[in-house]
Amino acid sequence: MTMTTLTRLRPITKFGGDEMKTFVKFLTMIGAALFTMLVTATAFAQEAAGAAGATAFNDRDKFLGLAAGLSIGIAAFGGGLGQGRAAAAALDGIARNPGASDKIFTPMILGLALIESLVIYSLVIAIMLYLKIH
Repeated sequence: MTMTTLTRLRPITKFGGDEMKTFVKFLTMIGAALFTMLVTATAFAQEAAGAAGATAFNDRDKFLGLAAGLSIGIAAFGGGLGQGRAAAAALDGIARNPGASDKIFTPMILGLALIESLVIYSLVIAIMLYLKIH
């Protein structure tokens, strides 16, 4: 068999477009997960032996600090995402029908205020968690 015969027997598939974007996202996700697992292993390394009560207390403080930081980070991300989508939808509606801008503006402001109140509620919880750390 010649080289041209072999290439005719193999199906030629194109790899690009949406498949490539999906594959790159998947590789990025796997890479980030592996990097996180490898780097954070040092954060959980065991310290020198001490009093049993002090070690448990320090572990609790570490997790409270982690919970406070993650709660604020996730709330800020979600709030920003929600506010962006709400504003985009409102501006899209106003662009399609400029006469309805007064009817769209008030519910949009109310929705943005409610989204922001959830983020502030998360801030209050994070502060309460932080104050439990001694």
